[in-house]
Formats: sequence, structure tokens, C-alpha cells
Amino acid sequence: MDPITPPPRSRTIYLLPNLFTTAGLFSGFYAIIAAANGDFVNASIAVFVAAVMDGLDGRVARLTGTSSEFGVQYDSLADLVSFGMAPALVMYHWSLSELKYDGELVGRLGWAVAFLYAACAALRLARFNTQVAVVDKRWFVGLASPAAAGLMMSFVWAFADGTLGWNGNELRFVALAVTLVAALLMVSRIRFWSFKGGAAKQGARSDRVPFLVLALVPIAIAIAVIDLPRVLFVVGILYALSGPVMWGVQRLRNKPEAA
Repeated sequence: MDPITPPPRSRTIYLLPNLFTTAGLFSGFYAIIAAANGDFVNASIAVFVAAVMDGLDGRVARLTGTSSEFGVQYDSLADLVSFGMAPALVMYHWSLSELKYDGELVGRLGWAVAFLYAACAALRLARFNTQVAVVDKRWFVGLASPAAAGLMMSFVWAFADGTLGWNGNELRFVALAVTLVAALLMVSRIRFWSFKGGAAKQGARSDRVPFLVLALVPIAIAIAVIDLPRVLFVVGILYALSGPVMWGVQRLRNKPEAA
């Protein structure tokens, strides 16, 4: 039997889902402005708001039947600002710019790594757009750009509020490593769990999640409220490590089979 191909997306421009996309774009733009003015806590929060808007626009489009090719392309361009340029510039203004005091060459390394992150985010988004119809929805190939931005901004937020006693200057080399790792994970071939229920062929049913996951949501919210910046940072680290750990376990399992 011939495979069932999904209907082509409409070329119509719909207002409702694009409003959420525009809100996410505004949040990313605000993060850049706030970081330039030295307000790194609000800059970090703005990127997380952009991530919430990014999660809502697609859901709203599917629920209301207003998906369109314009919306897909607009969402991708907004994501480049919110999860590519904004995290790179926030991290640069907060910490990486301080590397210039360690020498001219090291200072150039700071803005070069910030650019690398933005470029890797663009490459990650382009690869996602070209493979969205053929990959298993259960997995992301490479760290998703919102997750990479969450790792970056949770790191900034966790220390920029002054609670832990370290500032961007003292953590400049740690910030350099975090930015580099986030950039390389985005363009890697390592798989990360997408938190979507099933494979792409299952259609709308693939968005379902087990009841246990839903029951754990209030517990997760209660824990996050205790110390939101640090909790988000820990979650970002664990998720970023989950892909390489699964990859390493899979490689270890395949070696005895090959032998």
C-alpha cells in the first residue's frame, strides 16, 4: 500500500498562532536589550518566556487547525532570535566579555564562542526544518535550541541574582565551557528525548503522555517554586547530560553484540 502523506500546509496567514510567535520574538528581543543594559536576571527570564510562547504557538495552530507554511517559517526565524542570538548575547554581556581582561587573544575567544553558539542554533533549526517529516517524534537529533537556550539562561540566572556569591567575571571560563558545550550538542547527532508520546506515524496520538507524567507535574512545580533559578539550572544540566549518557550506554551495549 502507498504510504499516507500528510496534507500540504495551507498558505494562509493566521493571526492567533502568529501572535504567540510574535510574543516569543519580542521576548527574545527584550532579552538582548535587557542584557545590554546589565539587567541579566530579566534577560534570562525573557528567554524562558520565549520558550513558553514557542511551545504554545504550535499547539494552538494544531488545536485550531490554523497551521500554515508561513507560520512554520516565521516560527523558525523567531526561534533564531530567541534561542540563538539572545542567549549568545546575554552570555557575552554577562560573562564572556570579561575574557578581554585575560588578554587580547582570550578576549577574541569569548566573542568567537558566542558567535559559534548563534551559528550552531541556526544550523540546528535549519536541520530540524528539513528533517521534521522523516524523524521519529520521540527524539530530537541534537539538543533542541530551546533546551540549549534554557541551559545557558538558567546558568546566567542562577548566578546573576547574587544568591550564590559568584559573578560573571569569576565564572567567565565556566561560561565559556557551557556555551561551547551547548553549541556543539545542538549540531551533534546525539538523540535527546522530546517528551512526545509516540512515533510520527501515530499522528495526534503521539502527543499523549502517560498519566504518571501528568501527576508528577504539580510536584515538579512545587519543587521549582522553592528556588526556581537553581532548579532550572539543575534540570538543564540533567537534560543536556541525558543524551550523551544514553549514547554512551548504547555504544557499550553494541560492543558485546559486535564482538
